Amino acid sequence: MSIVELRQYTLRPGARETLIELFEREFVTGQQAVGITLGGRFRDLDDPDRFVWLRAFPDMARRRRALEAFYTGPVWLEHREVANATMVDSDDVLLLRGPCFTPEPGTREVVATVCRPSEAAAFDAYAARHLNAGHALHRTEHAENDYPRLPVRTGEDVRVWFGPAEPPPWPVRRLRLEPVGT
Repeated sequence: MSIVELRQYTLRPGARETLIELFEREFVTGQQAVGITLGGRFRDLDDPDRFVWLRAFPDMARRRRALEAFYTGPVWLEHREVANATMVDSDDVLLLRGPCFTPEPGTREVVATVCRPSEAAAFDAYAARHLNAGHALHRTEHAENDYPRLPVRTGEDVRVWFGPAEPPPWPVRRLRLEPVGT
């Protein structure tokens, strides 16, 4: 299990493809070079001004070191102004624990479900019946964000999984996502 960030960016109208092109050209290898594992990167099919992506770290200490290295390093410093100019909000981030999810090559659409279960035992029973390893189940990581330069949402207890499943009896948000770079 890794520390995973599920990052959901709201972009300026019409700027998504600019960010995706920059991200794929510069930020994938730039983050990998400092020890960050990149997971899926997606266009939100229901919002043309949203970009959703995942990245993973072995633990919180290595997360902090990798983020410090990337955000003070040459790739980010060279391209940050162009990247930031595409964004309205980059603070919709869930800090999770689970396997970093990357869709199979050729996948056209992925459904991500964000669920807020009422109690852990009830969710575990639901998951045992309806989810499997292929769903890449994630749970909120409650550790303190030790890299506050990049905010994460706190005070929430969520479960996130990828792929179709029987709807749970708790509030959910479903994201229909088109993979980028596969």
